[in-house]
Amino acid sequence: MGLDSIWHWAILLVIILLVFGTGKLTRVGSDLGNAVRGFKKAMQGDEDEEKRKAQEKLQADPAPDASGSTSKQRDSSESK
Repeated sequence: MGLDSIWHWAILLVIILLVFGTGKLTRVGSDLGNAVRGFKKAMQGDEDEEKRKAQEKLQADPAPDASGSTSKQRDSSESK
């Protein structure tokens, strides 16, 4: 009796149903689906985090004005 026999799979399915029951099998299926979804979400979260870190590294502070007007404004507001 090989693995390709339909009777082998039918008997195996009956034994599994007798041992675990249909209630446990449905819970196992939904738990497995939730685990796969959680894994996919975690993998996407890692990719999003890496992209965000890469963007933060690429962003630089804005270049200061050549006229220095922001420093004059800051100095005048501090002196008041």
